[in-house]
Amino acid sequence: MATFSSMAIQRICDPMLPELSRIFNAPIGDVAQVVSMFAITYGLMQLVFGPIGDRWGKYKVVMLATLGCSIGCVLSSLSEGLDFLVMARVGTAVSAAAIIPLSMAWVGDQVHYEHRQETLARVGLGTMLGITAGQLFGGLLTDTLGWRWSFGMMAVLFCAVSVMLWRHAKRIEAPSEPYVPTHGFFGQLLQVARDPWARTLLSIALLEGASVFGMLAVTASHLHNTHQISLTLAGGTTALFGFGGMLYMATAKYTIRRFGEIGLARYGGGTLGLSFLVIAFTPWWPLAIPACFFAGFGFAMFHNTMQAKATQMVPTARGTSVTLFAGALFLGQSLGVLVLAKLMAYAQSAHVMAWDALGVTALAWYFGYALIHRNASQADHV
Repeated sequence: MATFSSMAIQRICDPMLPELSRIFNAPIGDVAQVVSMFAITYGLMQLVFGPIGDRWGKYKVVMLATLGCSIGCVLSSLSEGLDFLVMARVGTAVSAAAIIPLSMAWVGDQVHYEHRQETLARVGLGTMLGITAGQLFGGLLTDTLGWRWSFGMMAVLFCAVSVMLWRHAKRIEAPSEPYVPTHGFFGQLLQVARDPWARTLLSIALLEGASVFGMLAVTASHLHNTHQISLTLAGGTTALFGFGGMLYMATAKYTIRRFGEIGLARYGGGTLGLSFLVIAFTPWWPLAIPACFFAGFGFAMFHNTMQAKATQMVPTARGTSVTLFAGALFLGQSLGVLVLAKLMAYAQSAHVMAWDALGVTALAWYFGYALIHRNASQADHV
């Protein structure tokens, strides 16, 4: 519920931008700050919450962060001007940034590695649902009751989640050997940065965010411009990416046991790349419907494996590791959207998407290769 709420509040403003532009009598570019400033703050705060979670307790920080998000949503709903709304969104982002990465890190502390990927998949189901729900309810409530009710609903939801976390806190078992950080704030960041395997995973996460989410951001525009379908239909087709990810989360127990980590990385990346090649070159746009769905399924196979490895790359600084992983992924998303949008001004969108699809496939296979060598080196060490 916490990860669902965190992802929903990220996406809830996307469909309400035209209405906010009308209400505040401001250009859409200025109103878009409620999205862009949230994103920038969310990314920067990843550097802060990792060491805080390692030192003060990940579960406790997540619990307090949900309460902070509730306060931020209340302030957003009471905004009388655009500047106040932007600042309220920034305040919400400060708290929201802690929830998903520290939840993943907490799972890493609590769940043995052989069951961790399956557990992370369950947590990821909340994240995937949050993407869809945020956009759906942001638009629905704005069209019916008004944009303020969207933030009011989220304020109630965050408050309820905070209470649920507080009620469960006393029943949560601490790790059998709790780790007390011996490094300072920057020392924990350096501890992760000095680890070669951590640098490899963070680099892959950066490229993954750029290639996958950059391509996803331009898919609707490609379908609209190439096949002359409506933006609503193009956006709805692209949204099936999220439902494909949800199917993986629901079948993760079987899929993980069937393919293993290396198979999940390679076959997931291959499925993702092939699906986007179909979207890029299909002469019949309805083929993009199953392609978007299977692209989401393939991405979830690949990314869920990355998440599991991120929780284990530096166990003595797990909160810092996972938040840096999230920060690298988030930075990659921003860079990917910018680069692919620029490239499409000079080349056909199908060709840009095709090269990107081949790139993400190669990245997934390289990750599988890196896993083989990592496992072999650990076995030799033992």
